[in-house]
Amino acid sequence: MNAPRLSAACMQLRSGTDIAANLRTVRTLAREARARGAQYILTPENTTIMEEDKERLRGIVGTMKDDAAVRTLSDLAQELEVFLHIGSLPLRSEEPGEKRLVNRSILFGPDGRALAIYDKIHLFDVDVQGEHHRESSYIRPGEQAVLANAGGLRIGFSICYDVRFPALYRTLALAGAQVFAIPAAFTVPTGRAHWHVLTRARAIENGAYVLAATQGGLHESGRFTYGHSLIISPWGEIVAEAQDEPTVLHATLDAAHVARVRQQIPVLQHERPFSKPATPRVLRKV
Repeated sequence: MNAPRLSAACMQLRSGTDIAANLRTVRTLAREARARGAQYILTPENTTIMEEDKERLRGIVGTMKDDAAVRTLSDLAQELEVFLHIGSLPLRSEEPGEKRLVNRSILFGPDGRALAIYDKIHLFDVDVQGEHHRESSYIRPGEQAVLANAGGLRIGFSICYDVRFPALYRTLALAGAQVFAIPAAFTVPTGRAHWHVLTRARAIENGAYVLAATQGGLHESGRFTYGHSLIISPWGEIVAEAQDEPTVLHATLDAAHVARVRQQIPVLQHERPFSKPATPRVLRKV
């Protein structure tokens, strides 16, 4: 029996503050990707909107059940008959009394049904080189790791800042993930310093493909993002890379290649439990 292969596309965007305009761009690029044979398409973090005014953001997005963008993207997946993986979009939480939004990743199947959802676990609360971000002030963190099947390959979900937490990816790999989706909107300073190292490390240490779809360039909101969407092999090779313009990257993902790499360097089999370090004893001079 042949191992599954999946024609995958990784979409890079420069989303603005107009949801309808952003959806038109997604539709155009998704159709181009499908025309080139893509069966699975991943979009970046904040696909539908990049908005620095959080009060406006809260006022224009809906819940999973009633958000207009969710319906549009579901219809697009069905129209193109693809696995359409929305890297993330902001939505209102369904939790009673919860005023914060969720930063949610959704995998739509070829019939338009939502096959899996993931809410970003690790929130971006940092002060770095003059940029100040407090994602936790308006985003409710997720609590559940998510794995889903797309075209015979198992996809592990994550979003942006999650890439700095390797335990998430090891947990997903041990649960069967062969591909990691890492949609992002990385800042320029952290992107220049860390983006390639972090994404390649997640691929190498788990023997998995990485699809990293990003936002890139100067956004209408005034924010700069790093771009450099990537497709990385289980051996850590960069198969395809964008710069900072909207575009689509393509590659064929091969489950047999994942198996070969994991056979050569069987880190998942060699995983062992261990105890935390003991508190060092302070010895007194006699």
